[in-house]
Amino acid sequence: MSEGDSVGDSVHGKPSVVYRFFTRLGQIYQSWLDKSTPYTAVRWVVTLGLSFVYMIRVYLLQGWYIVTYALGIYHLNLFIAFLSPKVDPSLMEDSDDGPSLPTKQNEEFRPFIRRLPEFKFWHAATKGVLVATACTFFEAFNVPVFWPILVMYFLMLFCITMKRQIKHMIKYRYIPFTHGKRTYKGKEDVGKTFAS
Repeated sequence: MSEGDSVGDSVHGKPSVVYRFFTRLGQIYQSWLDKSTPYTAVRWVVTLGLSFVYMIRVYLLQGWYIVTYALGIYHLNLFIAFLSPKVDPSLMEDSDDGPSLPTKQNEEFRPFIRRLPEFKFWHAATKGVLVATACTFFEAFNVPVFWPILVMYFLMLFCITMKRQIKHMIKYRYIPFTHGKRTYKGKEDVGKTFAS
């Protein structure tokens, strides 16, 4: 490979200024994401705050309802992926390879593994709100629609989708919210231990 052929290289073989800038920007962004990982409640409060600001903006501008509808559908899709197991039990009925959910009371505990982990759910939801907010600055996305129809259609879609998801949960006996392995009380300390 000759000089300047790799991605981001300038003519002299050193990375270009633009490439170094965006690489550094990506590193800073990833650093902030890594630092925010343990603060689940704070992250979600910030996302809900951004959503609230977005809703106020849409209300005051009296437009961009189609963007709001698309954001709602996107968040619904993320939520369903968050509630779904990584390995679909309906596809695993006949095969015994891979992890499966416990079906009997005395079967070994296996934690619920999500198709979309909480952090990725938060990250995608926050990016969705920010993109939708950015769209409200462009008149091209302000498509005139009768918004009550969009609200009714979204509510109908939400109810049908959640009903199907809950039926799936009941049929395959899984709960998407676990808090770790169950612990059992042992026998009370009734005797003395022997010391050597």
